[in-house]
Amino acid sequence: MNTTAATDPGSRPRVEGEREQEILDATLAVLAEVGYDRLTMDAVASRARASKATLYRRWTAKAELVIEALLSQKATPGPVDTGTLRGDLMATFCTTGGLTDSHQMAVLGSVVTAIGRDEQFAAAFRRDFIGPKAESVGLIFRRAQHRGEIHPDLDVELLAAALPGIVIHRQFMLGERPDEDLIGKVLDHIVLPAATCGPHQTTTSTGTTPDPTTSKEDTP
Repeated sequence: MNTTAATDPGSRPRVEGEREQEILDATLAVLAEVGYDRLTMDAVASRARASKATLYRRWTAKAELVIEALLSQKATPGPVDTGTLRGDLMATFCTTGGLTDSHQMAVLGSVVTAIGRDEQFAAAFRRDFIGPKAESVGLIFRRAQHRGEIHPDLDVELLAAALPGIVIHRQFMLGERPDEDLIGKVLDHIVLPAATCGPHQTTTSTGTTPDPTTSKEDTP
């Protein structure tokens, strides 16, 4: 539990090692309990049994502290490879840090208001926390696309967000706690059918699909 000063005399002293992780863990605990809006540096210092001055020597504001605490959790693993899209998505979302992880979902719920109110926090959260997760899931879909399991014209980025979007809505709007059964139903009823069928072809009022090679000038 060492607190060491930075070697550069112009930089702030750093809280490092186990002591730093204790403070970050305390931040996550307070965040899950009271939410981002009510989280204070005082509350984190009290939970971590540290002085507020110690926190401010390392983090200038709570947004910086919260983002680092979120990133201090286990790193996003590389995409799993079960051989099927369904297997990969179940293995990704039904694990620690996934949609069935109650702690992870509590933390996510605690920052929802901050995303809408604090642009700087929202940008950092989307870039550093959501970004790697979204890229990992996107890679799962692109790999399935490459092996011919799903439609070649699929909008991967759009559909990759469908599963977490639906599950998060059901938890925070409808009060349904996500479990493996719910994940499987969303995949089987929505995500996988959409992935295999591909984009819907818009029809005209006559019920025919317009020819994309026909220009307006050619239309009688």
